[in-house]
Amino acid sequence: MTLQWFDVVGMAGIAFVLLAYALLQAGKLQGSSIGYQLANLFGSIFILVSIFGSPAPITDVLTPFLMQLAWIAISLYGLWRGLIERAADRDR
Repeated sequence: MTLQWFDVVGMAGIAFVLLAYALLQAGKLQGSSIGYQLANLFGSIFILVSIFGSPAPITDVLTPFLMQLAWIAISLYGLWRGLIERAADRDR
């Protein structure tokens, strides 16, 4: 089996998401931290890029495609919420 570029990008995305989750569980990151949110965002973007780079038709990978879109949306929401909370804390 030869790895293609999209396989490497996808594995990097998986590493981002799993490392973020492991660090969260180990108490090294907080769920509201920018680092945690960015790791999830970039991980899901990399996985999505690997899905688009794959020769498989989108109908064959619809479930992981939708999962990554949801993961991106949730990560963006978390980043936005965290930035709002940090701004409010600075104004106090």
